[in-house]
Amino acid sequence: MKIAIVGTGYVGLVSGACFAEMGVDVTCVDIDNAKIEGLMKGIIPIYEPGLRTIVLRNYDAERLHFTTDLPSVLNEMEIVFIAVGTPSDINGNADLSYVMTVADTIARHVTKPLLIVTKSTVPVGTSHRMLEVVRERLAERQLPDLKIEVASNPEFLKEGAAVADFMSPDRVVVGVESEQAKELMTKLYRPFLLNNFRVIFMDILSSEMTKYASNAMLATRISFMNDIANLCERVGADVNMVRRGMGSDSRIGRSFLYPGCGYGGSCFPKDIRALISVAESVGYEMKLLKAVEEVNNLQKNILFEKLTNHFDGKLNGLTVAVWGLSFKPETDDVRDAASLTLIRSLLDAGVTVRTYDPAAISEARKVLGDEVYYANDIYDAALGADALIVPTEWKEFRLPNWEVLKKIMRRHVVIDGRNIYSSAELSSIGFGYHGIGQK
Repeated sequence: MKIAIVGTGYVGLVSGACFAEMGVDVTCVDIDNAKIEGLMKGIIPIYEPGLRTIVLRNYDAERLHFTTDLPSVLNEMEIVFIAVGTPSDINGNADLSYVMTVADTIARHVTKPLLIVTKSTVPVGTSHRMLEVVRERLAERQLPDLKIEVASNPEFLKEGAAVADFMSPDRVVVGVESEQAKELMTKLYRPFLLNNFRVIFMDILSSEMTKYASNAMLATRISFMNDIANLCERVGADVNMVRRGMGSDSRIGRSFLYPGCGYGGSCFPKDIRALISVAESVGYEMKLLKAVEEVNNLQKNILFEKLTNHFDGKLNGLTVAVWGLSFKPETDDVRDAASLTLIRSLLDAGVTVRTYDPAAISEARKVLGDEVYYANDIYDAALGADALIVPTEWKEFRLPNWEVLKKIMRRHVVIDGRNIYSSAELSSIGFGYHGIGQK
């Protein structure tokens, strides 16, 4: 089976490598020459555990190919996945220009029946709009009867665990509108799900909505818990105890009930904005999601507020260590990361910032430039610091040597944005501690 995947970003590259791992002949396509040349040399453009190994293995086995020329391979394919970016525009709408450009390219060069599958996160109705564009171009080429179909196959990968998620998914959502498309997608996914075929087939519009609705629910749980955490601080409750009590209810569960300093990344912020915008376009107001977004934007300031309160507003001239730049562990993605909001506020207040992250320094440097110091490790970052702030819960941050930190830091304050430390333990060795939603 031969497929092409257009876009070698996070979704496209992971999908291509994992399909190849299961024996599919995959060609990954991208217009970025440097990225494609790098991939052919074994240079992986994103940090994702396990990805480099399967890319190299399948490239060497000639099951995984890379090119910048979609038309040259298009008519060898049974399926073409579109996995290009859909960033937010200034109004919060998903920018579909990249998706439509790919569809137009396909329509101008296709000569045989083809299934086009949207894997990019797109607003409801996009796949149908895309098919209209394709049919218009085929009519212009005097090929109105060429059988081109579309399907929707949204991704639900967690950054930091994407390879494992793809290879053993809890479900695969596929929107189709013909038996032929259903059979083709069943053939493609059956090797992943031999023991328990968990492909959920539905219509295309419902498939597109499922992606947005899923991310909106998860984002809502995060903002809800952050709101509860902030209230806990004011009434003297401990959000960690509250979370345990809530999570033991089988109707609620434990997932996404961890308070912190706000969500970020490539999906939740963009998808919440897009869903609000889609609703407005049909005359409906998503009041709950607007509140979710508002809570999250406010929560990203919580670490700076705690630092300000601790030092009675006198921040100018302080040195602060920031552990963690990525929006979550096990990724180098800094898009909409709480750390960036924090660092910008620190710099505006006249604070010297020393940062460290195991994977995201290169990406952060593109945003922050040389305004901060990029340390070699956690202790280098903490050297001479008046406070330590932790926005990202990387594993290597969990058990630092506090005695070493006590010696090298100028003052002993820890602001824990993910509640990974014990207030009692740090207090006992002379550290001031501020968590989220704790007494």
